[in-house]
Amino acid sequence: MIETLAFLLFAVVTIASSLGVVLVEDVWHSALFLGAALLSVAVHFLLLKAAFLAVVQILVYVGGVLILIAFAVMLTRDPGGVAE
Repeated sequence: MIETLAFLLFAVVTIASSLGVVLVEDVWHSALFLGAALLSVAVHFLLLKAAFLAVVQILVYVGGVLILIAFAVMLTRDPGGVAE
């Protein structure tokens, strides 16, 4: 019963954060929603008793891809909206 409730909770989190990735206009908030979606997918792997896949999901995708997105957002963002 608890596993079913955990699955439902994280399914809602996954769907809501995935919708946030595509519907939010700010790139930084979209990247944060992507991190939440990837972490909730890792929880789904843990619920399936696939701990190795959960660890790889966190290390590779959340740790690697999300950090690259964060650096890209910080490097390409307009510093303070200064117009030339």
